[in-house]
Amino acid sequence: MQGPSRRMARRALRFCMRMSYTSRPPFPAFRFARGLMYPLARSLLFRLDPETAHGLALASLSGAHRLGLTKWLGGERVEAPVTLMGLTFPNRVGLAAGLDKNAEHLDALGALGFGFVEVGTVTPRPQAGNPRPRLFRVPERGAIINRMGFNNAGVDRLVDNVRKSRYAGVIGINIGKNLDTPVERAVDDYLTCLRKVHAHAHYVTVNLSSPNTPGLRNLQFGEHLDALLGTLREEKRRLDESHGRTVPLAVKIAPDMQAEEVALVARSLADHAVDAVIATNTTIARDAVEGLAHAEELGGLSGRPVFEPSNAVIRELRRHLPTLPIIGVGGIDSGDAAKAKREAGADLVQVYTGFIYRGPSLVGECARALT
Repeated sequence: MQGPSRRMARRALRFCMRMSYTSRPPFPAFRFARGLMYPLARSLLFRLDPETAHGLALASLSGAHRLGLTKWLGGERVEAPVTLMGLTFPNRVGLAAGLDKNAEHLDALGALGFGFVEVGTVTPRPQAGNPRPRLFRVPERGAIINRMGFNNAGVDRLVDNVRKSRYAGVIGINIGKNLDTPVERAVDDYLTCLRKVHAHAHYVTVNLSSPNTPGLRNLQFGEHLDALLGTLREEKRRLDESHGRTVPLAVKIAPDMQAEEVALVARSLADHAVDAVIATNTTIARDAVEGLAHAEELGGLSGRPVFEPSNAVIRELRRHLPTLPIIGVGGIDSGDAAKAKREAGADLVQVYTGFIYRGPSLVGECARALT
């Protein structure tokens, strides 16, 4: 991307931050101005390569937080506490894993009004991920396609960043396996990550559903899933006793399953007393974006097109698991969408792609809709 374009975007973002700082919440003009600021910033960011824009936006957000500006960007936090998995969440709206893979922006993101923030996916060793370009926008459908490939700085770096963070809210840490670890030895990678993050997470998510790590989704079914969950649950029990604290274990699953497959997954989750399920990850289906630019790119599709598929999985999970906490994610871009996810059976929700398209105001809108 050309240097002048990037400099222009930086200057525009700084202007938006100054506007948020010089305005004050009591005035209607402030709320109006804040509603215009993110669309302006987004229009400039969307002129950049998606991955460049992603990094610039997060760096700008952290810069704003250091100046004490993020509380104006996110608006007043919605306080509507709910207790699940033995944890008390300030509200039902969380940030999904993937936005902040290394927990480098935890303080800034946490200041935007989320009830919880999930970081990662993290792997035992650092890895670069797939070659660029690997992130594509489909704005006509409010969607994103990514094949990032678990690019991250490794679990030790993430733990160090979480330890340094001042964020006092609920933190989830999403763990995965390295690309070069054979699927039959995947449990070793999950164990390594679980042992290292246990003391620093409020809950841990086992990511079995990214379509960008070959063979990973095979771990969602049958003997593979039972063996993995059995081993992780036993290690979690040992770590809970050793550290004197209980850290819930969640599993993140894919939307690309038939009802019978969801039923099998539900049975394994129940058999191994998993504490929660996150439904769902991105989809490999392309029906909803067929014919649009980038529709044929390999990777996982997120955003509005995955809204109904994830709801279908949530409804099926709830039918088989009437009391298990379900975190619903996929296509939430409004308060009404958050309510629909809740009505499908989700106890908590997470946003990602909708947050990119709508900005910080989406957090409060969804939290208010779910009070």
